[in-house]
Amino acid sequence: MLNKIDVDSGEPIARRVYRVLRQAIVTMQFRPGQALSEQEIADQLGVSRQPVREAFIKLSESGLLTIRPQRGTFVVKISVKQVLDARFVREAVETAVVRKACETITPAGLAELRDNLKAQWDIADEAVPVRFLELDEAFHRTIAIGAECEYAWRIVEETKAQMDRVRYLSVPYATPIRRLISQHQAVLEAIVARDPAKAEAAMGMHLREILTSLPELEGKFPDLFTLEDGGTPPAPKTSSRSAGRSKVAGLR
Repeated sequence: MLNKIDVDSGEPIARRVYRVLRQAIVTMQFRPGQALSEQEIADQLGVSRQPVREAFIKLSESGLLTIRPQRGTFVVKISVKQVLDARFVREAVETAVVRKACETITPAGLAELRDNLKAQWDIADEAVPVRFLELDEAFHRTIAIGAECEYAWRIVEETKAQMDRVRYLSVPYATPIRRLISQHQAVLEAIVARDPAKAEAAMGMHLREILTSLPELEGKFPDLFTLEDGGTPPAPKTSSRSAGRSKVAGLR
């Protein structure tokens, strides 16, 4: 069940609806394969159907929804190929961004990164993946802003929708939060040292972490992934399949 949005916030309603629905898909509130109704979502959010329809179209363009005329709108299953493609693009862009950040980031930008990293360590032992991922997003965005590469960050945001769903699953089920925070710390230390080569290496290693977690998540949650693009999730044992479904049910 979605909460009603504030239609008087000043932000275009369609944009707010898009953000709310994208978050619901990324955090598995809407599960892969689930059918969505424009009217039901409009009623839950307290808006008309038009901004919901516009959000559906944008989410379809992002690869998170598929709109089938006369059949309905469905949450797309996680595409292994699209996750790998997004990761490739993200590494290519963000390693270049972090090299530039070593040259251009201001003391205020470094202070913001330090504060962010401290907040990450403060919640390292809490089972709150959504809060960690918010901080993770802000950490990477702050580096891009510090490098004066806001447009590059917008490109990353537009390409990583499928990747974000895997990131959400990986934090509680495949990748220890402390490992990710340690990788962020290595990136920050390299930026502070103004060492572009070290920063690029640290960022690349961090963004390749998903290559380790992805096969494990495919095995734990086979029903969330699609094989149509050539992905090859292993056929899990019955007990693993049941366990995966049980864990995902807890995300609803």
